[in-house]
Amino acid sequence: MTSADQQAEGAGPFTTRLIWQPPSGGTAVWESRPARRRGIIAVRPSGEPIGRYISVDDLALGRLRRLNAIAATAFVIGSALFAAGAGIAQFGLEGPTTCASIYFAGSVCFNTGGYVSLLQVVNAPRHDPGGEGLLVTRAWRWWSFEPGRADWLSTFVLFGGSQVFAVDLLDSFLQGLSARQSNRLIWAPDVIGCLLFLTSGHLALVEICHRGWPCLRRRSLGWWIVAVNQLGSLLFFISALAAYTRPATGSLINADIANWGTLLGAGCFFASSLMQFGEHP
Repeated sequence: MTSADQQAEGAGPFTTRLIWQPPSGGTAVWESRPARRRGIIAVRPSGEPIGRYISVDDLALGRLRRLNAIAATAFVIGSALFAAGAGIAQFGLEGPTTCASIYFAGSVCFNTGGYVSLLQVVNAPRHDPGGEGLLVTRAWRWWSFEPGRADWLSTFVLFGGSQVFAVDLLDSFLQGLSARQSNRLIWAPDVIGCLLFLTSGHLALVEICHRGWPCLRRRSLGWWIVAVNQLGSLLFFISALAAYTRPATGSLINADIANWGTLLGAGCFFASSLMQFGEHP
């Protein structure tokens, strides 16, 4: 099978869907997200009105299930901690050190979920362009560098954003900061982390929509996961903007928006993480 036999779809340099005719006849469709998250390729044999899915071997399926469960669990716990920290801050139930501790614990979970999400891409079954063009399982790897893949770049940026959030939340333990110091050490990394999360979400939508702008796919669980995540990232970004400290007064622009934005954004992440349990082989 040559590249001329394939119909490629995607956005920019990213190929997120391939359609071809296998030597055995019919039509086969590889899509990036279903292949890496569920380990499947869609195939419709010649003369048959209904297609079917072909899965990878049991080793790869077990690997995908474990990684998905770990990532989803980490994000569920992390988002719950962020929601708890925002609620405590909004209603004044504990001091700032307690809130910072809860937020930082949540960031550790987000870092774990981000790295495991990257591992899902690094160790995902790959499309074999030869022969029938089915999925093949490769040896386990802890890292790869594949910026030409939308899924790799999306999860890499997500992991980078979680790292920036960790730095931001670690700095929040510092005492006696001036307004400028607080904005430089806490606010700026917070905004950068939110922008990275939004960028990651856009790349995830590119992977699902096979184009550079958003789409609506109500029957796709993957689309709902990414869309709800993106809403959470947007709420986090609004929260970060409202948390800017005015140098003249030393107060936040709007503490209520900052806390409620974090609380509602964490709720979105919590919901999408629960849905992620259902997106498995």
